Amino acid sequence: MLDPLAALTEAFTSFLFGKVETTRLPVRTSTGQAQAVYLPTAAPGLGDSGVIIGREVYSGKGYIYDPFQLYGQQLPAPHWLVLGESGNGKSALEKTYVLRQLRFRDRQVVVLDAQGEDGVGEWNLIAEQLGITPIRLDPTAALNGGIRLNPLDPSITTTGQLALLRTIIEVAMGHGLDERAGFALKVAHAYVNETITDRQPVLTDIVEQLRHPKPESAEAMNVDLDDVRAWGLDVALVLDRLVDGDLRGMFDGPTTAGIDLDAPLIVFDLSHIDRNSIAMPILMAIVGVWLEHTWIRPDRKKRIFLVEEAWHIINSPFVAQLFQRLLKFGRRLGLSFVAVVHHLSDVVDGAAAREAAAILKMASTRTIYAQKTDEARATGRVLGLPRWAVEIIPTLTPGIAVWDVNGNVQVVKHLITEAERPLVYTDRAMTESSVADASAQPTEEARALERAADAEAEARAEAMALARQLSNESSETVA
Repeated sequence: MLDPLAALTEAFTSFLFGKVETTRLPVRTSTGQAQAVYLPTAAPGLGDSGVIIGREVYSGKGYIYDPFQLYGQQLPAPHWLVLGESGNGKSALEKTYVLRQLRFRDRQVVVLDAQGEDGVGEWNLIAEQLGITPIRLDPTAALNGGIRLNPLDPSITTTGQLALLRTIIEVAMGHGLDERAGFALKVAHAYVNETITDRQPVLTDIVEQLRHPKPESAEAMNVDLDDVRAWGLDVALVLDRLVDGDLRGMFDGPTTAGIDLDAPLIVFDLSHIDRNSIAMPILMAIVGVWLEHTWIRPDRKKRIFLVEEAWHIINSPFVAQLFQRLLKFGRRLGLSFVAVVHHLSDVVDGAAAREAAAILKMASTRTIYAQKTDEARATGRVLGLPRWAVEIIPTLTPGIAVWDVNGNVQVVKHLITEAERPLVYTDRAMTESSVADASAQPTEEARALERAADAEAEARAEAMALARQLSNESSETVA
């Protein structure tokens, strides 16, 4: 109940000055005018420590990403999946990312380069710029003193050697080894390792032992010697392809001396291998296991393993299982696996759907460039992207991608510096008109994109300044 004196005072004041409280009338205005009054907001970024990628399209802020800095806080795993059709900027992103990571002293990168350009791998220019000679795996060159990688290299554990031999055979045969064939391979491998001590064992030794098993191999399981020979015959025929077939020369001898595993960048040039042949997944398996046992070490270095045409790994159940182990093992030793794939449907509908799903689940970072509408919808379902992101994927222009970093989804424009441009473009054969103007077309296109982005950022900054000014004036008027 009001105090009588207060009620009398309020009545007298109202009589003299009218009602103290006023009711504001609604204001009708346009969206363009309203957005100047209400200041724009943007989602938080990933922090300011790491490698700069480019600029967020909607906020204009710089976009910085580094799986090693984010791991454990914002990322449960440091692995990264890059998706998109050709010509949208995947290669340029990978190359600038690697170049920028290498500016940190504790970084090492291995690239499996399966894309060919001008008779060499597309990473050849970057390797030359850094003074590095790519490890070119070429069946023709291998016969003339080229690079060899030995699956029985002593630096690989005996368990790793046997797992690698099984994977090679299973990939080539298209199915798993049965118990009898696996036993024949196991005893042949054990005998070769026990008896050859004066040099590196090689695949020829395994083939010879499978064709002519020793009596003790049969006695170990109390079976007939002819049975052991029959069990190992198909295995011997498969391995013989690496010794005397279309892959001859690359894996049938001691590992080539002089491969520098301490170099900041190691490039395996696979561009001379038919990407659609069975040789490619076999190569992926051999290189992957060889690196697991020779390159990844507990020395506190941060390592990046980037694989072009990664569907050769994810689409093969046996190779995918090897890389699953590598990813789990490498996470404890600072390994970030980067898989570059054109279409997710290449792997999720393939023979290794279960293994593919497991590898995709490990990739906490996903970058998606432009795709057709149907492909974008399928990608969105598999990766769990928000609806708005799925809808804009088909509309993305080259150099712009949707980034999903463990649920933090942004649209990011990748920016390339003048020094990086000559090294990162991989379509020179289509765009060059002569040697004299080798980089004219991609440079002009990139400059046009940057000018447009800069103009957009300036306009956004002006809008924000105007919004602040109007907000201040509005506050003064109310006051």
